[in-house]
Amino acid sequence: MKILMVLTSHDILGDTGRKTGFWLEEFAAPYFVFRDAGVDLMLCSPKGGQPPIDPKSDLPENQTASMTRFKNDSTAQKALANTSKLADMRSENFDTIFYVGGHGPMWDLVDNKVSIALIESFYNAGKPVAAVCHSPGVFHRVMYQGTPLIKGKRVTGFTDTEEEEVELTHVVPFLVEDELKKLGGEFEKVPNWKPLAIVDGRLLTGQNPASSTGAAKALLRLLARPPELWTTIEISHEAA
Repeated sequence: MKILMVLTSHDILGDTGRKTGFWLEEFAAPYFVFRDAGVDLMLCSPKGGQPPIDPKSDLPENQTASMTRFKNDSTAQKALANTSKLADMRSENFDTIFYVGGHGPMWDLVDNKVSIALIESFYNAGKPVAAVCHSPGVFHRVMYQGTPLIKGKRVTGFTDTEEEEVELTHVVPFLVEDELKKLGGEFEKVPNWKPLAIVDGRLLTGQNPASSTGAAKALLRLLARPPELWTTIEISHEAA
């Protein structure tokens, strides 16, 4: 099994002057879920090389077991420091694609033509696509058979109230929840910071950092089933 993980290369939080990037738990948790399952992993980002870690994700109050493991794992650190370039990736080389969240993707991945084309290539080839937290925003311009990929799908992502709680409602280019609803997605959510992952057919979305582990495990379960069974809906509230 081969999984492509996509991370942001963007490190500036809008016009605030503050740093951002990917959320460390949203990389570390899925990375180890996949690696422990024996998956062949490839990491990529728009610029390649070391993606920026959102400094807030590494604050003491945000530490998790997966993050601690990452900091003691030289193989994982080397893989992250040497991501390939997104433009060099091809869907035929992987079984699925997984977008790591954080605020960074809201600037360099949601309207990225290379990313949009790659997601469409995966989906058109009958392969699952997955994203967690802010990264479901990468689907907002993705089309399938002439309509938005999200339309009519049960989805989740970083909620309006979670964005409000981190005081970035007026900083991000758009609100993930509002945008997915506008596209015709059947948006579902649980209370702030609780885990939720939804699989609707070949589309998988997770609500927030706490959803990272559950989303990764749900993706593995999906891939383990025969493709003819990839029409079901699965709701997961599994935490790390």
